[in-house]
Amino acid sequence: MITWTEFRSYTLDKKISVLYERGTFVMAIRYYNYKINLYLLGQNYVEVFVNHKHACIEKISLLDTSHTRMKFYSDQIKLPQEIA
Repeated sequence: MITWTEFRSYTLDKKISVLYERGTFVMAIRYYNYKINLYLLGQNYVEVFVNHKHACIEKISLLDTSHTRMKFYSDQIKLPQEIA
């Protein structure tokens, strides 16, 4: 299993490959100028920020459970209690 510390050290291209090969797509939301794809990688939820205007991935980060974006996720799916 890949730890968040290990995953965080990868290049953007490597992160994309690992998510594609080992991650599980959960859902997508629209948030300002981004389409954010939520993946489950091991025990971590990971957000992929896609700038749809420029058709590129700008950032991949660990889900911030204290962010107001959580409302967009919890309105559509039930996340485990530990992170919700």
